Amino acid sequence: MKNYDLIVIGAGRAANLAVKAGKLGKKVAIIEKSKLGGTCPNRGCVPSKLIIGYAHVARAIKESERHFIDSTINNIDINKIFEETNNYVSKIDPRYESRFNENVTVYRGSASFISDKVIEVNDERLSADNILIATGTRPIKPAHEKAWSSDDIFPFKKEIPKSITIVGSGFIACELANFFDAVGIKTKLIARGDKLLSAEDKDISEIFKEEFTKNVDVSFNTTIKDIKHENNEFDLVLENKDGTKVSHKSEALLYATGRVSNADLLNLENTNIKTNERGFIKRNEFFETSVSGVYVTGDASGENMLQHAAAYEVNYLGKILYENEPSPLKFKYMPHAVFSDPEVASVGITEQKAQESGINYVASTTNWLASAKAMSTRLDYPRTKFIINPNTYEILGCHLIGPESSTMMHQILSVMHIENDIRHLKDMLYIHPALSEAILPAAVQAVIEVEKYNN
Repeated sequence: MKNYDLIVIGAGRAANLAVKAGKLGKKVAIIEKSKLGGTCPNRGCVPSKLIIGYAHVARAIKESERHFIDSTINNIDINKIFEETNNYVSKIDPRYESRFNENVTVYRGSASFISDKVIEVNDERLSADNILIATGTRPIKPAHEKAWSSDDIFPFKKEIPKSITIVGSGFIACELANFFDAVGIKTKLIARGDKLLSAEDKDISEIFKEEFTKNVDVSFNTTIKDIKHENNEFDLVLENKDGTKVSHKSEALLYATGRVSNADLLNLENTNIKTNERGFIKRNEFFETSVSGVYVTGDASGENMLQHAAAYEVNYLGKILYENEPSPLKFKYMPHAVFSDPEVASVGITEQKAQESGINYVASTTNWLASAKAMSTRLDYPRTKFIINPNTYEILGCHLIGPESSTMMHQILSVMHIENDIRHLKDMLYIHPALSEAILPAAVQAVIEVEKYNN
């Protein structure tokens, strides 16, 4: 048995805690069965955003006519795109390992609980007073052994297909479909229902659907009833909800239909650590599981399944464990973005959620055309939607669709973080004619709508 002050299972954002504890002189073990850095920089948000950059350029050239520019793309070197992305990903693991000092021991293998505070990895048994479980999630298994999940995209080591079918309607499916289509790979997206990004505010989701389908071929209300794979090609039978069946072929088939907890791989049945009905690990407001001294952060909890949330939680747990922070973490807000075309950013509740919850609210939607910078894009769909508490002027939700929405959202987040009142956005000084100036008329209109409601 090897004894440590801290064991960290999963070397994604949780690696930050191992680094912190090691610098404080604590004896730390960190266990990772795959690459250091976890899903985000190796297989998820970082490489997927790197390739989105190429998609943006390709789209701009293809759509240059709206700027009265006649242009053509002579060649897109897709091999080079993936080579550059793979090169970046290959450096993640050693970069993470270089952050650990001599107090941190890295175990490359799968962790298995023997008891509440004893873990086995590579036939060695480790124990610690404090254990952090940060094992994240994995994609739902594809319906065919030759099909891909999002984990199979990065690093990309396969022959690049000339055509691809993607199953899903959430942000991963829409981001990847946008990329493949933009760089010239024949792409079809299969959506079980009649919506894309159904978790977004209904008005934003509808605009996204209208704009996205101008580029990407989407079959709505459709499922795959049969899959055959031969001669390096998938032969699919697609069925619409009205019963109509059609044949569709593509060289690649990718499933982006959700993610599941990795907790089932830890042998938690040997412990008193509890999971919920979805298989995610239960925790209290201090990130502690049902076993004292065993904590869980990030996607493994199933609560805020976003990289920035995981990083924030890990850093806060470091304060609890090593800086005598007695208070639990309470997120004031939880933003997210969809890096597709169009780009979407959201924070807080949607209008449909407000309606379902019986919350008193005022909704206000404004276009961006008061901003000359926004006008220069020659796009007429960008919108800002606010959901406001009419009694306090508190921003309950904000939803953006348009170029750089994720960047513009931070202006709203700053107000929500310091003193959440829509009137601060109305009264602040903006750079004219910056893109962010589009927030000003949206804030002014939201305040007007609240005052109308109250009068």
